[in-house]
Amino acid sequence: MDDVAYAELAEFIAIPSISADPAHREDVKRAGEWAAEFIRSKCGGIAQLTPWGEKELVLGEVPASTDPANAPTVLVYNHFDVQPPAPLDLWESDPFELTVKGDWAYARGITDDKGQLFIMLKAAQRLVEANALPVNLRFAFDGEEEIGGTTIVDWLEQDERGADAGVIFDGGMVRIDVPAFSLATRGLIAFDVKVATGERDLHSGMYGGAALNAVHVLMRCLSAVLAGENGLLPEPLRQGIVAPTPEELTDWDALPSGAEELEHAGARPLDANAAEQFNIRTLAEPSADVNGILGGKPGVRNTTLSVHAAGEVTIRLAPGQKVDVIGAAAEKLMRDAAPAGADVEIAWKGVPAGLMRPDARPIQLCADAFEQVLGVRPLLVRSGGTLPIVPALEAKGIPTIITGFGLPESSVHSPNEKFLYRYFDQGIDTAAAVYTELGKL
Repeated sequence: MDDVAYAELAEFIAIPSISADPAHREDVKRAGEWAAEFIRSKCGGIAQLTPWGEKELVLGEVPASTDPANAPTVLVYNHFDVQPPAPLDLWESDPFELTVKGDWAYARGITDDKGQLFIMLKAAQRLVEANALPVNLRFAFDGEEEIGGTTIVDWLEQDERGADAGVIFDGGMVRIDVPAFSLATRGLIAFDVKVATGERDLHSGMYGGAALNAVHVLMRCLSAVLAGENGLLPEPLRQGIVAPTPEELTDWDALPSGAEELEHAGARPLDANAAEQFNIRTLAEPSADVNGILGGKPGVRNTTLSVHAAGEVTIRLAPGQKVDVIGAAAEKLMRDAAPAGADVEIAWKGVPAGLMRPDARPIQLCADAFEQVLGVRPLLVRSGGTLPIVPALEAKGIPTIITGFGLPESSVHSPNEKFLYRYFDQGIDTAAAVYTELGKL
């Protein structure tokens, strides 16, 4: 990266665009303005920090160098907000000052996602200056990804122009020099469950064994949606799963083993098959977890029979599953598990799973681009997490790659966030190749 690019990135990094802190609201907007100005001044495009609902999006466009009326259109998404830097005493350098030490560049947002947004812009600038951009670029950046905002999804739902392909550099590699495309995300349904079994708490010596205990009822309701002894959810919660393709399964063999992943996390296996089935269960299967229980008087030895209890449980949807179908099935399982006489209230809402076809031509062209620059074809993987923009893009029929140059050791969301410095040049080369290959659409 030359001195000019270094100074540009340093200027962008220096803006403390912390979306979780209201005190930095104007800084978040300032970072968006910085990206919009770069599109205008360096890429010859049009761009504005555009109010959308309660937040703002950077919406920009750069036309193809030749015959834009007939060129393919590529939608590029990134985010310009960052996580809070705390605890500051664990940072070895100023989190908002670009610092290069050895092979690494350090700063908050250097990997997630300002550094990678910068890569996408610099690649566009390079092709524009060479009069060699073969696609129309549409940029859509938000400043609330780190707080789970959905403004970008709201915009996508209303957008009528669409694109022939989408590119998201907000991810990473499996390990150094082993790139990956994430083609799917799991959905998420959150349930709030409340149980009432009487008018008031009771003396357990006088009523225990004869009166309903709300905590017991809640435990039965929540247990009804949890994995069985085989580690899999009940059949009603497995409807609609789209199994991974043979090509995906072959690529997954190159991922770290389940035993390694569990040991690295300090976790204990759910059952005897959990390590062997780790990738299938976390990437291609639904799962359920109880996230919290309220009831009784925890920490106090109190011989009371509680008549009120509440709990929270979330279900991760596998690609292919529908929020309404699985939500209704889970609610039925919980209600059926409750004994007569118990009052059960269940409320839920969810975000769908997303899935991109691995054989879609834009996916294959982007894989070609990575292979040209890096000498290795990306692994096709899925994400166990939930990213609302992915199903929104799928619904719009926009095949999208989710990838990037972050690494497991990049300390994303932690002190001393870092990015392998040579990946800036390689990333710009790769992003330029992606734009170029997508020109074949």
